[in-house]
Order: sequence, then C-alpha cells, then structure tokens
Amino acid sequence: MNKAELVEAIQKALGKDATKRAAEDALSAVLTSIEKGVKKDKKVQIIGFGTFEVKKRAARQGRNPKTGEAMKIAASKSVGFKASSTLKAGL
Repeated sequence: MNKAELVEAIQKALGKDATKRAAEDALSAVLTSIEKGVKKDKKVQIIGFGTFEVKKRAARQGRNPKTGEAMKIAASKSVGFKASSTLKAGL
C-alpha cells in the first residue's frame, strides 16, 4: 500500500462526507505527530499497533565494495519500528 492508497482507505473509513483533502490532512497530521514525538521523546508507542524508536548504530569498519579498500563508517541514528503482539497476531 502506498500513500495514495492509504489516503483513499482513510477517506472510506471516515465516511461519505469526508473529502480526499481531509483524509490527506489527517494522515499528514498523524505522520507529523509521530515524527515530532520520535525527535522529542526518542519513542512513540501506539498501543495495539507498535512502537517507533530511535536506533543508534555505532561507528564501524567497512569495505568499499568496488575497490575492497577498508573504510570507516560513521555512527548514525535511524528510526526503527517494532510491531505489537496484537498486530503480529493479526497477520
């Protein structure tokens, strides 16, 4: 499912009076809130769905696949998602 399909699903769930613009605004508000929550608190937990959490990767040695030369890969952060047991059970 891509973003356009998700907007259509939200529009259908909101009912016949909901516009596509309202569904898109609702999705945007949810995604922005998750983004702000992860930046501020490092974790956003949605009971029954899952948890978005900042993951840290330590600096490490790697290899350039083209030349085989050793190189240093800098430490970084990314966002991970862990599905709740309720979501996993529904799959």
